[in-house]
Amino acid sequence: MTGFLRVLAVDDEPPALDELAYHLRADPRVARLHTAGDATEALRVLRDDDVDVVFLDIRMPGLDGMELARVLRRFARPPAIVFVTAYDDGAVDAFDLGATDYVRKPVRAERLAESLRRVIGSRVVPSHPAALARAEEDPTIPIELAGTTRMLPRSAVRWVEAQGDYARLHTADGSHLVRVSLATLAERWADAGFVRIHRSYLVQLRLIAELRLVNSGYVVVIDGSELPVSRRHTRELKDKLVRAAKQDWSR
Repeated sequence: MTGFLRVLAVDDEPPALDELAYHLRADPRVARLHTAGDATEALRVLRDDDVDVVFLDIRMPGLDGMELARVLRRFARPPAIVFVTAYDDGAVDAFDLGATDYVRKPVRAERLAESLRRVIGSRVVPSHPAALARAEEDPTIPIELAGTTRMLPRSAVRWVEAQGDYARLHTADGSHLVRVSLATLAERWADAGFVRIHRSYLVQLRLIAELRLVNSGYVVVIDGSELPVSRRHTRELKDKLVRAAKQDWSR
């Protein structure tokens, strides 16, 4: 299909906006392109025209990109959001807001083409409440692999290990380092069943295969790996495991 996407590009730096607009206009899937130099101008465009996707810078004067994205989420038919930024410290917040993609500057034509593909995939699926609920239940986390940002479903994460200001997400087939603190993930993922067992570890409760007493204290076993449980978290972890087991029995 060609010429069917309605796109808005927003950036307060004219050279960056010109470059972004150049690449978007060159893509045959883009039917109409609007540009805006700030959030106020972007809202004027959105007032007058329907838009399928907004390519949005984050750090802008006045209403920044994150704040604008929160406004757009309240639209009756919100456009898809693709953040385009020179920084990676907003990635987790971006995907908490339901962003379709997160592109690092300087932008490349092939990377924007991939973003448009993801936008099309997300817009083809009907906005049925059940589909939206599933997306909210299993958000994606942006990870960097060989210079490309890919989306990792939260459901793929088995446990998380703190590494300074970063967190290492362990999955069944590897691990990925993301720039977010363990404390932040513990707070945001508590409702998804992730529990703190140690100052350096956050685990998915339902994946704990064993709680074992060893010489130095307790450990949990997930996928054959032993992870330490601190004394301060032991009692709370035991209580949560018992409650989870009772819920399983009652089903």
